Order: sequence, then C-alpha cells, then structure tokens
Amino acid sequence: METLIHGDNKLAVEYRNARFEDLLQVMNINRICLPENYTYSFFESILRDYPAAFWVAIHNGRVIGYVMCRIERIFSKFETLRVKKAGNVVSVAVLPEYRRRGIAFELMRRTLDSLRDVYKCDESYLEVRVSNEQAIRLYQKLGYKIHERSKSYYMDGEDAYVMIRRLR
Repeated sequence: METLIHGDNKLAVEYRNARFEDLLQVMNINRICLPENYTYSFFESILRDYPAAFWVAIHNGRVIGYVMCRIERIFSKFETLRVKKAGNVVSVAVLPEYRRRGIAFELMRRTLDSLRDVYKCDESYLEVRVSNEQAIRLYQKLGYKIHERSKSYYMDGEDAYVMIRRLR
C-alpha cells in the first residue's frame, strides 16, 4: 500500500490490490464509466484467480478507480505459432471527477508490473473502442501498440483495436 500525490491540488491517492469488500464500489465505477458491465460473480472470479493483477485507487476511503486482468495462455501476438503467457487487461476505469490526474496510468503501471513479476507473463493485450482516443493515448504512453482492428467487437457494433505490449 502506497499513497501518491496527484496534480496541482494535491490529491492523495492510495493504491493497493483489490479486496472482496471493494467489489461493489468497483462495480459501481464500472456502471458509471463503461457501457460494458459484468456480473458480481465475474468480478469476484477475477479477484479470486488473479488478485495481484486487480488494483484499486482510493481517495478518502472511497474506491475511485480500478484495473482488473486475467492471465491466459495464447498464441503470441508477436511471435508466429508460439504459445505465451499473457495478461489480458479486462477493464480499467476511473470516476469522471478524478480523471486526467495520472490515476489510470498509475493503476496500469502497477498492474503491468504484477503481470510481469508475479504472474511471469511475456506480453499483455487489451481491447479498446476505436473511438476512445483518450484511452488509446494512455495505452500508447504505457508502451502498447495497435495490433489489429476487431470488427463489431462491442455489443453496439463498434470496432475495437487490439493493443499489445511486451512485458519481457
């Protein structure tokens, strides 16, 4: 657990791995911020199976952002016909009033470290709406590159970019 100060107004944010008692707040953030929502059991299973890759940001005792990942064995997005251990970033969100302060970046940075150091993943990937320019810029800043476009990936028909990053 570590507290960082963000922005000019000295916002103190604590970062730690999520706990089961955080899940209702995490689900609320997911519903406020993202059109893709998951069941409680989905969040619970990711936290149970991959606790070191599920991070929350807390301000004044309240969860204000989160990132959650799962670990998979996939055909490498970098090397043809090679199976690699990969961290799939399932969901990232920060409440609107706390955005543009580096919180999502810090959550992702910590998660990428966990994927590499704890879970020994070789690479990471995620899907992002092609219209979500702010998120795409964040991921590029973290070292992700656009790998391919997935047609009609989202339920509303919007395409997604699959973005990839080496971890080792």
